[in-house]
Amino acid sequence: MSEISIPLVFIVLMIGATVLLGIAATRKAKTAADFYVAARSVGVAMNASAISGEYLSAASFMGIAGLIMKNGYDALWYPVGYAAGYLLLLLFIAGPLRRFGAFTIPDFAQGRFDSPAFRKIAVIFVLFIGFFYTMPQMKGAGITMGTILGWPYWVGIVVVGSVITFNVALGGMKGITLVQAFQYWAKLFAISVPLFVLMAVFGSYNNSLRSVAGHPKDSARIDTMEPATVNGSEKAPLNALSMSAAESTVIDLEAGHHYRIAKIGPARKPEPGEDPIPLAKLVRPIKNGDDGDAVRESVLSGKPFDIDTGVILACNPVPVTKGGLPVEKDGKPVMTAAKIEFAVGGPVTFPAVSGQSLHGKAKMVTGNDAIVPNAPPNGKWANPYGPMSSKWGYPVLYTYSLIIALVCGTAGLPHILVRFYTNPDGRSAKRTTLWVMVMLGVFYVFTPVWGVMGRLRMPQLYVNGGFDAAVIKLPTLLDNKLLGDILSGVTSAGAFAAFMSTFSGLLVSMSGAFAHDIYGRILRPDATPQARLVAFKVAAVGVGIVSMLLGLLVETFDIATMVGWAFAIGAASYFPLLLLGSWWRGLTKHGAAAGMLLGGLSSVAAIVLNMLLDKKVLTMDLPPLVRSVMEQPAIWAVPLSIGTMIVVSKATADKIPADVTLKMIRLHAPEEIGHSVDYISG
Repeated sequence: MSEISIPLVFIVLMIGATVLLGIAATRKAKTAADFYVAARSVGVAMNASAISGEYLSAASFMGIAGLIMKNGYDALWYPVGYAAGYLLLLLFIAGPLRRFGAFTIPDFAQGRFDSPAFRKIAVIFVLFIGFFYTMPQMKGAGITMGTILGWPYWVGIVVVGSVITFNVALGGMKGITLVQAFQYWAKLFAISVPLFVLMAVFGSYNNSLRSVAGHPKDSARIDTMEPATVNGSEKAPLNALSMSAAESTVIDLEAGHHYRIAKIGPARKPEPGEDPIPLAKLVRPIKNGDDGDAVRESVLSGKPFDIDTGVILACNPVPVTKGGLPVEKDGKPVMTAAKIEFAVGGPVTFPAVSGQSLHGKAKMVTGNDAIVPNAPPNGKWANPYGPMSSKWGYPVLYTYSLIIALVCGTAGLPHILVRFYTNPDGRSAKRTTLWVMVMLGVFYVFTPVWGVMGRLRMPQLYVNGGFDAAVIKLPTLLDNKLLGDILSGVTSAGAFAAFMSTFSGLLVSMSGAFAHDIYGRILRPDATPQARLVAFKVAAVGVGIVSMLLGLLVETFDIATMVGWAFAIGAASYFPLLLLGSWWRGLTKHGAAAGMLLGGLSSVAAIVLNMLLDKKVLTMDLPPLVRSVMEQPAIWAVPLSIGTMIVVSKATADKIPADVTLKMIRLHAPEEIGHSVDYISG
């Protein structure tokens, strides 16, 4: 079989199994309750598997490994936060939410405060969170198909998005519960079994980690015994090559390709008072022939320029000075190197060169490998407060903000929370949550190992930012090509299961918001159940199309980072509503609405602005502290939301619903007492 046919077979089998299971389950989906909450009849084991399958998205299967490979062990906060958030759900939200017995989370918003207007606010955030969450799933689809079949990024998005949209429109929640439960076990198999094989060949996790931690000043290296070529990117923020400040790096922009260099400057942002660094010290262009002088002049001009005939760039570390004196940190001189930004990219080759071939002027470290651009040093990569959290110079602030977003955001994701309505009662909802914590914990044991192996075995991914594809590409390194293709097929199928199960849940949640909350409760309250089912299917198609379009815009962002942003929005909007709404009788609709709007919308605005700055759609010179809290807004947005809810509720205490005591009893009293009546029983 050809190189790509085996992974393709595994993907086709996964898609086929998904569609067949969905069709089989659809035969039982007849009523609105079947479509929205699976008739509230899903048992603990099945629902725990389904929730785990839905929760383990492309961020969990592909993104965490990629983020750990890219940034190091700071990224471990993602799996820790993803799993720990269920403890908050278990203790405070799962039981009360199920006892309320609605179809959607906006149902809870309206029913808790007797406010149809508040439903509209709640629906807005279902859509905000949902669309932010669908974008990384679509990216996962695009890069998976691009990796195994060479398809353009957009083709993978269209194919996968269409299949999932069809499945959800066909069977709703009843149709995807069995599918998601199956997909959890498929993902667990796909993340673990290939890894055991790779560790048997390349060495254990402990040995790999020791090889990194034992050389803190070294970094990821690319083999230069033979010229190593990778494709550069021209899409911000992946269009930059930051060279090593530890030793010289040589790259070859090959003849026969068109490049446009947008900017060359120091990789380290100069601090106030530091001396400017001349480009001639950072980069030495080597170009033979009649146009050699012209190319060198263009490179060192500091202006954008084009290269069509090829050039070698020798990039050297340069000491940072202040007033002519070296800047020191911890008794050592601070060094920087070149950062090259492409407007038009192409193949970037690390040639097998020596100091002599560069006329003896570059301080090259001779050997068989070279530090790959964009790779952080081992010491920074393997320790806390590494390149991810210290990106803007406030690592502790960034870390705590990320933890708040992940832990509180888990308890504020509508597409996850709605699954608790599928349990028969509140007690089974809490038992389901406990088992979800166990299942997620088992899965997340494996993701860091993939990240470490990617750093050691596929350092070329640092050049073009292809970290999210590491789980799919690593098995192809095996000498046994057939075994490598089979294992790559297994991980590809697991990746498909990841974004298919999560995207299915998101479609159900958002389609339910359109069909049940907007159409059935706001636009046409007298609509028949059959009309609402039609609206659900139409909404599923519409949401699927919009999600695919949004997926085309986020190719350059890390999958796990995008999911973290969805968590931050959920933490600042739904988490305060559900926590205070379930446990504080003094919460009013005015307080809840003000808190959700202020905290939720401000976090959305901060994240969108940060994305536009990263993609260089906007150019603003903001202080590092501002950029840090924009990229991770939970540390201020969650307290803002909760504080606003409390203050406004105190100011509108006369607006507390008259039957609030009965509602609190319904939320917390055991079902056996008889007060727990479903808000919607249809």
